[in-house]
Amino acid sequence: MNYDFIVVGAGSAGCVLANRLTADGAHKVLLLEAGDKDTSPLIHMPNGVGVVIAGTKYNWQFNTASEPELNNRELFWPRGKGLGGSSSINGMVYIRGHASDYDSWRQQGNMGWGYEDVLPYFKKSMNQERGEDDYHGVGGPLNVKDGNSKMSIHRKFIDAGVEAGYPFNPDFNGAEQEGVGPIQLTKIGNERCSAARGYLTPIIARNNLTIATAARLTRIVLKDGRATGVEYLHKGEVKKANASREVLLCAGAVQSPQLLKLSGIGNAEELESHGIDCLHDLPGVGENLQDHLDVVVQFHADGSATLQKFSKWYNVAYAGLRYLVLGDGPGTENAMEAAGFVKSRPDIDLPDLQLHFIPTFMFDHGRKRDDQSGICMHVCQLRPASRGRILLENADPLSDPKIEAGYLSAPGDLEVMVQGVKVARRIFGMKALSSIIGEEHSSSRGRETDESIAEFVREYAETIYHPVGTCKMGIDEMSVVDDQLRVNGLKGLRVVDASIMPTLVGGNTNAPVIMIAEKASDMILEAVGQ
Repeated sequence: MNYDFIVVGAGSAGCVLANRLTADGAHKVLLLEAGDKDTSPLIHMPNGVGVVIAGTKYNWQFNTASEPELNNRELFWPRGKGLGGSSSINGMVYIRGHASDYDSWRQQGNMGWGYEDVLPYFKKSMNQERGEDDYHGVGGPLNVKDGNSKMSIHRKFIDAGVEAGYPFNPDFNGAEQEGVGPIQLTKIGNERCSAARGYLTPIIARNNLTIATAARLTRIVLKDGRATGVEYLHKGEVKKANASREVLLCAGAVQSPQLLKLSGIGNAEELESHGIDCLHDLPGVGENLQDHLDVVVQFHADGSATLQKFSKWYNVAYAGLRYLVLGDGPGTENAMEAAGFVKSRPDIDLPDLQLHFIPTFMFDHGRKRDDQSGICMHVCQLRPASRGRILLENADPLSDPKIEAGYLSAPGDLEVMVQGVKVARRIFGMKALSSIIGEEHSSSRGRETDESIAEFVREYAETIYHPVGTCKMGIDEMSVVDDQLRVNGLKGLRVVDASIMPTLVGGNTNAPVIMIAEKASDMILEAVGQ
């Protein structure tokens, strides 16, 4: 049970580290994952995500505490559990955010994290099927390709966006982000390309890599200000493993701060209130939580143009069977293949709204069905000022943490969401969609004043699954890690996942997390002299 590196969490970041740190054979690595292997065909079938996200085998299924500004609702927070983490249950959307997001990180004192610094790692991580250029690489583990939907409605949405005055953008990860256009996906052939598929599956037989699934971390072991190993539950037994070089925490924005706190690293007052000895007082652990709040604007639509037919049980069965036998058919398609990055008002510099178009009604994260046919637009605010936090519910490592997301706690955030609803309605009102679109769904129909739209947001807004920031990288007193991702004040311990983001990027977060882990891998190997 002696290793050079112990990686905690086999999500997007953990899979990257496991691959890169074992590549030259010089280092012995243990990869711990609380979930199971990614063997379900529903993970690899792109259209199987709705079934996977509704279950508990591959989804932690967290819930927030009551959110005061969202009518005291408790919000459902899916998080991936198992090899690949959230990349095994997400929408496969490949988006990086805006270049200025990373320049902002550098401006906050994080040297080496500007856009020009991180772009090489985005390129290194990917195999762009369109080919190599200034913004995209080829030959990397993460396959990125265009969607393959046969449905013309995705193009109609893009046409409607252009008609509404937004530029057509064929590449949201290129020179410009603003506009409407097609989404690229993390797929390989007709299958999902999760971080596990791209980074872990090809190297699973390396003799210097040990992977333990169903392994639940209970604490990081500290001795004289250094992380020396971990304790974890595996098949009913408490086991210990030693790390001669480093423990690398990759459990995500929800569980990385929880595991630090359970290990005695965090706000001393909070730890002591749960009977945990504070071994290292670090008040920023769990603070600075940020997420993209999202509200769905929906319209009735002609069923022949939407995904309605796939809600019938016999069509679902046909799609699944065809995928299992032939590896093709509707099961290979992704519901999200068109999007937009737009401004809530013309006098701002950057797009502050992201639009995800889906040709079906969406209720309760897709867990509820509707017999009627419709289309929807997810509207999310890209750079919220609101902040939340992750707290301990108790000292039991098997308990879920307490999530206080703090949505809309900054007053200006609600105004952006209200304007976003108006943007969605404007696009849906364009001629390009007039032949298939009907009336607005009753959830938002008739809400015309800003006050009534705001109430619609409070009543229906949900997460779009991008929590970050709870182990903030920075130089102020609330920072948890430095710009090398080392936990401040300790040796032998780094955090490598979405929790280190000082501010939320303007887009989906999976590609940025993979970039972070690629960059961290180089940092770690450089530190050990290789």
